[in-house]
Amino acid sequence: MRTFFHWLITVTVAIALPVASQPKLSNTVKVACASISLYEIDLPLIPDKHISILDHGAKGDGLFLNTESIQKTIDAAAKAGGGRVVIPPGIWLTGPLQLRGKIDLHLEAGALLLFSPDHSLYPIIKAPSRGLGVMPPLSGFGLEDIAITGKGIIDGAGESWRPVKKFKTTSNQWKALLQSGGVVDEKGSMWWPSQAAMEGESYLKKLSAGKKKKDIVAEDYLPARDFLRPYMVSLIDCKRVLIEGVTVKNSPKFALCPTWCDQMVIRDVKVNNEPWAQNGDGIDISACQNVLVEGCTVTAGDDGICLKSSSRSGRSGPALNKIVIRDCIVYHGHGGFVVGSNTDGGMRDIVVENCTFIGTDVGLRFKSARGRGGVVENIQIKNIFMKDIVNEAVFFDAYYESNAADTLAQPVTAETPIFRNITMEHIYCAGAEQAVYINGLAEMPVQNIQLRNSAFTARKGVEMTYARDIALPGGTGTPEQAPVVALKQCSGIALDAIAHPHTMGDWLKKTAMKADAVKIGNVTTLQR
Repeated sequence: MRTFFHWLITVTVAIALPVASQPKLSNTVKVACASISLYEIDLPLIPDKHISILDHGAKGDGLFLNTESIQKTIDAAAKAGGGRVVIPPGIWLTGPLQLRGKIDLHLEAGALLLFSPDHSLYPIIKAPSRGLGVMPPLSGFGLEDIAITGKGIIDGAGESWRPVKKFKTTSNQWKALLQSGGVVDEKGSMWWPSQAAMEGESYLKKLSAGKKKKDIVAEDYLPARDFLRPYMVSLIDCKRVLIEGVTVKNSPKFALCPTWCDQMVIRDVKVNNEPWAQNGDGIDISACQNVLVEGCTVTAGDDGICLKSSSRSGRSGPALNKIVIRDCIVYHGHGGFVVGSNTDGGMRDIVVENCTFIGTDVGLRFKSARGRGGVVENIQIKNIFMKDIVNEAVFFDAYYESNAADTLAQPVTAETPIFRNITMEHIYCAGAEQAVYINGLAEMPVQNIQLRNSAFTARKGVEMTYARDIALPGGTGTPEQAPVVALKQCSGIALDAIAHPHTMGDWLKKTAMKADAVKIGNVTTLQR
């Protein structure tokens, strides 16, 4: 009789159950949230059979190239019906690997899966949703019942792929980069690991100008391979996925990047990218459904934990929905929790709670732009603890990487960014440049946002442009400079339990607004 691994995850986002009432072991995650109806996440069913990569000649000395040995082990286990592929302690040098259905790739404590910096090992492939590109170090396309587990480490040799901006490094780090080889651009501001990497973008522009897209083949992309950095762990169109316990570090681009996946749990995962890692996102959930991210720790060169959404033919409703992110820590990144910038597929029913962000550029970051937007709604964020945020603690911007000076209203289309129905409660920040920044569009203000029972220590307070139906009951904090709240072209603003230093003078500034656009409750002057 076939037996299976069974993983238990019981999630009650609204109320934690006492130990005595915990349900029995199951292969299903039950997720219940105040803003999301009860739903279940099915975990992978994988046969209880173990096969070691040693059985196919793998050597963990850091010198032997194990690509063939490890892939043979994965393929043999899959052919036999699935099971756990065990990577024991050692340094396992390898080229790119592909997962198979009903496989748990298990890295034991002490195992270092080290992807090779030899880019010739990474072919140009055509991946679903992404077209031609470099084969990711670890990938799975169109699979069911897969897992990546254990206490081992996956290293993507990102230093061989990524450019580095000088201003992100110390003088000693920059000096070490120059001594390591590579090339520097004419301005002396960007280091590239190779001449081909630096020239890759211009090569691709010439290629597109000289050939029709349908006529471009994989071989045409080879001269730009160094420039076309792959995502590190790329899972596309997979169902019933578990990623648990492993450390993912040093990625060429985004570290952990599931796309179009359904029924997925990412638990107790550590992502570690250097602060200067260009496009070094930590966990990017893209157009997925029924996802739990729990107990993860991220250090990233770009966004920490990020949600993206692009439309997909044949799927109705929002491309990304029913996502729970809880008990996570982000130590460095452009944002702790991030939405966007591509939101054109729509997002709905998202819960983020009990997370800590320390030293990130932004805390809660929502970004999109005309032409790449969609409806982002029904988000509940609570119990967020932040410290030493470089810029804004809470940030909405509908002009991301676009002309923010273009403030004239434009026709609303299916790709107009819409942020609405978002509740934030118990958001605390000890140190930021600004507490809250909201920048909507003239034709589509950021709307129906509530920030309750929160406190910020920041140099600047709240700034909003083109925002509608925003409630800040006790959620502005005590900024160091006036005004506490600055509003422009806003309506339906409710301010209550506002506190500010008595030395600040005018605490509220209004520009181009109707007289009844703001309702003010209790305002308290603090003595310093």
